[in-house]
This record gives sequence, structure tokens and C-alpha cells, in this order.
Amino acid sequence: MNDWLFQGDFTPQPTDYRIVLLALLLAFLGGHLIAWLYSFTHNGLSYSRSFVKSLVVLPVLVAFVLMVMSNSLVTAFGLMAVLAIVRFRNVLRDTLDTTYLLGAIVIGLACGTQRFSTALLGCGMITLIFVYLWFTGFGSRHSYDLILNVNWTRPVAELQVLADMLDRHSLRIVPTSQHRSASGGTELS
Repeated sequence: MNDWLFQGDFTPQPTDYRIVLLALLLAFLGGHLIAWLYSFTHNGLSYSRSFVKSLVVLPVLVAFVLMVMSNSLVTAFGLMAVLAIVRFRNVLRDTLDTTYLLGAIVIGLACGTQRFSTALLGCGMITLIFVYLWFTGFGSRHSYDLILNVNWTRPVAELQVLADMLDRHSLRIVPTSQHRSASGGTELS
């Protein structure tokens, strides 16, 4: 009765669940490596923890999509239609929200194309990754209580005056960026 799970999907070529799991694990490890690299090398104030988490999950979702499509032009057009409808109806501001949405769509595609074992393994892997990211706080960096942007119009040599004042009135200071402004001063964050 439960042989349908281990025999593969109901498609012309049955899917080996071990190959599906290996592909999803390798995609996870590759995404994890890229996310760590991004975390360590990114500079500036535009860092987003949600984006880093998406870098971990997205390769798994892409591998999952390609396994579900498996050279089926009809399935590929169905995926494009679903994504177009979702994009038209909703404006998602968070990359992690988009990743959750894509995961749900691909699971639906896998079930709709009778790739049941692929759907179960993909859903399980994606769920484990999301729980791992949430539980470990992956992608976190510094948490700032306050970000202060200053346009310093005095000479750069006098920046120590500003540093001394900030040291007197704060517990800790982490300078993140410094560059020349268009007005000739120095912008500090």
C-alpha cells in the first residue's frame, strides 16, 4: 500500500528518492556556502538577514523546480503562469516571503504533476531548512540600537572631536562607512 512512495513518481521515468535527496542536500550546501560568503564580504548598511536566508533556500527551490519540470514544457508554462498571477496580485517586499511563496508553488506543482515522492522529499527538506534558519538565527550580524548619519563639514583632521563626543555619550560605536559627500563634506555612518 505504501510502495508508491519508494517506487518513485508516477511519471514515464520513476524518480529515485535517493537521487532527489542528494540533489536537494547539495543545493542546500551550495546555497549555504554562497550565503556565508555574502555575509562575510558584504559591507555597508544595505545588509539584509532575510536576503541571506533566501540565498540558502533558493538553490534548493530551483533544484526542486527542475526536478518537477523534468523536461516538460507544459509544466514549465504552468509554473510561469502561476508565478505571473502571484506577482500580478501581490507585491512582496521581503525576499524571504518570496522564497516561502515559491516553495509553496513548487510543492503544489509537484503534487499536481503526480511527483508525490519528490513533493514529500522537497517539502521536508525545505521545511528543515526554514526551521534551521529560524532556530540558528542564520544571517544575523550586528544589531544596532541606532544608526547615526553625520555630514561632517569641518576638516577631516578634526574627526577625532566627533569620535570623542560619541564615546562620551554611548556605550559602543561601530563605524560602518565614510565617504566624501557632493557638498564637499564627509558623510559618516
